[in-house]
Amino acid sequence: MKDIHRRKAGLNIAFAGKIFLAIKIDIDTLRGYLEGLPRLLEILKAHDVKASVFFSMGPDNSGKAIRRVFRKGFITKMFRTKAPAAYGIKTLLYGTLLKAPMITASNPDLIRRTADEGHDCGIHSWDHVYWQDNLPSLTKDQIRAELERAFSQFEDYAHFRPESCAAPGWQVTPESLSVQDKLRLKYCSDSRGYSPFIPEMGNTTFSTPQIPSTLPTLDEILGTVKAENVSEHYAKLLHEGLNVHTIHTEMEGGMMHGVFSDFLDRCKNMGVEFLTLREVAGKTRKFPKCRIEMGEIPGRAGKVALQLKEDK
Repeated sequence: MKDIHRRKAGLNIAFAGKIFLAIKIDIDTLRGYLEGLPRLLEILKAHDVKASVFFSMGPDNSGKAIRRVFRKGFITKMFRTKAPAAYGIKTLLYGTLLKAPMITASNPDLIRRTADEGHDCGIHSWDHVYWQDNLPSLTKDQIRAELERAFSQFEDYAHFRPESCAAPGWQVTPESLSVQDKLRLKYCSDSRGYSPFIPEMGNTTFSTPQIPSTLPTLDEILGTVKAENVSEHYAKLLHEGLNVHTIHTEMEGGMMHGVFSDFLDRCKNMGVEFLTLREVAGKTRKFPKCRIEMGEIPGRAGKVALQLKEDK
């Protein structure tokens, strides 16, 4: 097991001397989009913080995630994070006993609002569960179809084409990285690691920079860290250089929104400088080549894309 969260991150010269923090927001479900996103936008506005927001555009098939029940640690995580309360019973039935509703089509104005308020906007997925559970078996054509469908609908709603992606569940393959290169994106945030890099996977070096999440997610630490201690815990994890924190509209935009607001208060008091991932990509002066490997991290069921040590 690679303890990627204990490495000093972001010591690229562009991020030296201060604590920088990029907030990355993933939208996985209809409830997260309709209820969690507006709540997070209000919290961010109150703290004068801009974030990078990644939209799942298509159907909410959250109920199909039950197929992960056989993965090591999945059931434990569901109870430890109180998933039924966080996501709602209806959400956990979508795509099985209940028809999968379309996420962003339910209220396209929320995409426009997010962009108009100055946040960096990108694509999380078309069908979040389909990508997370099936990516290794998908061909380039199937991956391209998933992404193009999401990009096209986003462009219809927002009237501009997004220039970034963040893969569901940090799931990547050489095929998905290749398709993203063809889309000529500014950056992707598909991985877990310690600093921006150019990804290598299989026998290929790809061209789209990766800006990995450097901090553990809330669902990875809940249970080992008490809810009332979460914001203090995250504040202690911040260090000089670049920190990237992935949050979810279903958690930090839901029953844990007070914890997130308190964390931002602590960051402001510490003099943390906030950046969007787009700004990080623009400020990064050197993208070293690093390999990506699928591996396990504490608190998460299944494997995720990990940034390995920089190639020399």
